[in-house]
Amino acid sequence: MLMLAFWALALPVAALLAFPWTLLSRNASFLYRVGMRSAWTGVRLAGVSVRTLGMERLDPRGTYIFMSNHVSNLDPPILLPIIPGRTSVMAKKELFDYPLLGEAMRLGSLVPVDRGNRDAGIAAVRAAGEVIRQGINMTIFVEGKRSFDGKLLPFKKGPFYLAMECGVPVVPVTIVGTHEIMPKRRFSIRPGTATIVFHEPIDPKDFGDRDSLMAKVRAAIDSGLPPEYREHSLPTTNENSGCSP
Repeated sequence: MLMLAFWALALPVAALLAFPWTLLSRNASFLYRVGMRSAWTGVRLAGVSVRTLGMERLDPRGTYIFMSNHVSNLDPPILLPIIPGRTSVMAKKELFDYPLLGEAMRLGSLVPVDRGNRDAGIAAVRAAGEVIRQGINMTIFVEGKRSFDGKLLPFKKGPFYLAMECGVPVVPVTIVGTHEIMPKRRFSIRPGTATIVFHEPIDPKDFGDRDSLMAKVRAAIDSGLPPEYREHSLPTTNENSGCSP
């Protein structure tokens, strides 16, 4: 409740100050800082502490595609604020239909995606490529949805097509602990510690095809999970990905 109350108070501030500034200046930097600070503060007010591992592997001046597992609604407000520099994400296309919000999201270089439309998924991958070429990181929850049991789901193919096309390093990220703090389909938050593991960046140029890159990223993310959540064999990929080219 503290987290939601804080966000409810922060939203009018963003609406009255950050949104107009963003729209007038055509620059989303201030809005981005307000959003990330609000997300981080709200999570901490909920009693969640965050531990990071592997940050020294990242060049703050570099551009990366961060690919993470996804087990809780808390994952975005925990992960995004600690990523060095600025990052973009893919967001539901319906959000872009709201006049002020949609324009601010476009200025912030967020990428609209329609997960139920294959052609739209291809367009989203291309749009994400344009964002990366601007020097903005891209963060993707590569399973496409939250896991019920904390174990990895099949990966979407679109992010790996994006990585091969852009040639920027991929950083596998393992989020641990949020499944216990706020599992899927539970509203309440149990205070605890979330651990974010940044694995060694992977250069897509070292792989001949996206399936090999996908296997490497999957193995890295899986290695950071607690032993009871790790898999013994890799499941087949999701052939019906909305982002599959």
